[in-house]
Amino acid sequence: MSAVSRSPSLAVLIPAFNEQDTVGAVVRVALEFTPDVVVASDGSSDDTAQAARDAGARVVELTQNGGKGAALLAALQATTADLVVLLDADLTGLSAAHLQTLAAPVQEGRLDMSIGVFEGGGFVTDWGNKLTPHLSGQRACRRQWLLGVPGLDQERWPEPAITRHLKVTGARWAYVELPNVAQVVKEKKRGFWRGATARTRMYASLLTYGVRRRKP
Repeated sequence: MSAVSRSPSLAVLIPAFNEQDTVGAVVRVALEFTPDVVVASDGSSDDTAQAARDAGARVVELTQNGGKGAALLAALQATTADLVVLLDADLTGLSAAHLQTLAAPVQEGRLDMSIGVFEGGGFVTDWGNKLTPHLSGQRACRRQWLLGVPGLDQERWPEPAITRHLKVTGARWAYVELPNVAQVVKEKKRGFWRGATARTRMYASLLTYGVRRRKP
C-alpha cells in the first residue's frame, strides 16, 4: 500500500516595524488563509506587537531594530511550516484570495517562488512596485529555501539578497498580480519629510546591495 502524501503546511510571515495602525488588518486576512501567522516586531516603539496579538497572530519581539532581514529570519525560525507567504505589515485592500493567488504556484509545484506585484491599488504604490517589482515584499516560497539565503538577517532590506539567491540556485519564479492591493506610503505614516527621508534610505540600501556585497 502506498503512503498517503500530505499537503505541505503553510505559514504567513509578517515582518513589522512601527505598523500598529495596519498590522492587525493584515493579520486578520492572513488568518482567513492559514492558522499559522507569525508577526516579527522589529524593535517597534509603538503598539505593533500588541496589535498583532490582539488580531490573533503569534508574535516574536526583537528588542532592537535590526532591519527587515533580521525580523524575517526570526519569523522563519518561529514556524516549522513547509511553505511560507511573506507579507508587508502596511498593506491595504488585501484578501485571502490574494494570498491564494500568491501561494498557489508554489503549492502546486509550478514555481519555487512567486512575487506579488500591485495592480490598481493606487498610483503611488502601483508605480513604485512596477518600477522595481523585484523589490516586492509579497512572496511565497519554501521555508528551507529561504533559510538558505546567505546573510539574510544581515540585510536591512533583504529582497536583493533573495533575488540573487533565485539566480544562483536556478529557482523557477514569476510575478503574479495582486489586484487592488496597495501599501500605506511612508510619507503618510511618518509625515512628508520623515517619510521621504525613510524612502530615500530604503531605496539607497536596496539599490546598492551589489556594491556592498563586492566590498571585502
